[in-house]
Amino acid sequence: MSHTAHQTAVTLNDTLLTFTLAGQLFGVSVLQVNDVLGPQKITRTPQSPPAVAGVMNLRGRIVTAIDVRRCLNQSEREKDQSHMSVVVDRNGELFSLMIDSVGDVLPLSRDTFEPPPATLDPEWRSVSDGIYKLEDQILIILSVEQLLKKAAERPAKD
Repeated sequence: MSHTAHQTAVTLNDTLLTFTLAGQLFGVSVLQVNDVLGPQKITRTPQSPPAVAGVMNLRGRIVTAIDVRRCLNQSEREKDQSHMSVVVDRNGELFSLMIDSVGDVLPLSRDTFEPPPATLDPEWRSVSDGIYKLEDQILIILSVEQLLKKAAERPAKD
């Protein structure tokens, strides 16, 4: 039931912050976005799953940083490639989603929303609430809930 309720909340709010990861356009509801940041100092945390890059201090709050590329089994970011973070709030706890770049805030018409297609990359599909077809590409709606579950489930490499 909670996944369906979350899906409904996303589709009712058609204003999305877009971002790019490994060449794919994603979107997240602006209602979930707390902040957008450039590169931050991240402190590695021992025994954490591989997708957890560490923690950072955001105005006195400890924020868990999730490397979304690692979480979705994409190639590692080049050492000199910059990244950004989208800080999201989940039940009062902040998470920094490390992504490649932030795009625009898009108001989208619900009539172009579709469930994730079977042809979508399985990793991306596992964290998608659906897609919007734009003129030249598809926009995958990120399920923050599913992404955070996926980031936590992966066993630590020791």
